[in-house]
Amino acid sequence: MFRRTFWFTAGAAAGVWATAKVNRKLKQLTPESLAAQAADRAIGAGHKLKDFALDVRESMARREAELGEALGLEAPVDPDLPVRRHYVVEASEPPGPERSLGATEYRKLPYTSYNRNEDH
Repeated sequence: MFRRTFWFTAGAAAGVWATAKVNRKLKQLTPESLAAQAADRAIGAGHKLKDFALDVRESMARREAELGEALGLEAPVDPDLPVRRHYVVEASEPPGPERSLGATEYRKLPYTSYNRNEDH
């Protein structure tokens, strides 16, 4: 009698456990759940990509500083050297009488481009 009760209880427990496990797996395979999983993985990949880009940017800045120091680009500027003129580049027509130029010199962008991929 006890043996039958034991096996009946064990079978019922196994059936409940298997049913719960199958229902849980079916819920994971619904379209909403799959979309949520894909979104979570995409967000995780985005975070990994952002971390990679920040590491690259940090290493690039460090290497640029090393190169600048090695080439002497970080040295103080000699006041006896002539000052380099800076030009303002404008993409449109030269300023009309309504705008004053001041002391700034303007030059136009080249109107011909040799970039073959520009129109694509």
